[in-house]
Amino acid sequence: MKKLVNGCIMLCLVAANCFAADVVEGYWVSWDEKTGKQTAGWELTAVNGVLQGKILSLYGKPQTELASKCKTSYKGFPIRGDIRTMKVVGEIPWIFGMKMDRSGQWSGGNIINPEDGNMYQCKITFHPADGNRYKVDTLEVRGELFLGIGRSQFWQRATKQEASSLR
Repeated sequence: MKKLVNGCIMLCLVAANCFAADVVEGYWVSWDEKTGKQTAGWELTAVNGVLQGKILSLYGKPQTELASKCKTSYKGFPIRGDIRTMKVVGEIPWIFGMKMDRSGQWSGGNIINPEDGNMYQCKITFHPADGNRYKVDTLEVRGELFLGIGRSQFWQRATKQEASSLR
């Protein structure tokens, strides 16, 4: 009986770990690496092992801004319809198709920059706050054109309120 109980406890712990959210899931604020200013509030979620990210608020822009500089659609984009007629803030998954490499590291998907409509291959790496280089929990979000040519932005963990209230 004791072995059965211990076995059930172990099974529950393993199952809980399988369904636990990854550290990249949650709310983040993106920062412009050139100006050092906030750009957007984000929510990252994984559904069926695929990570996506949507913009919750924009800094210094109307929250009703349309994605007018985007293409009508993109290869692998998970939503149908003309993207140019959709609002930047809302339900559009600007990050999509990401697969977990290991906890805190995702790749294989894409990110679209709604400001210019360009789509990039995306890699996301979580860096925990260490009191040195990373003062707070940080995401390195890297967009690449090909062969590793691209740039990284460093996003900071936020609350839902902080990510939703940039203006």
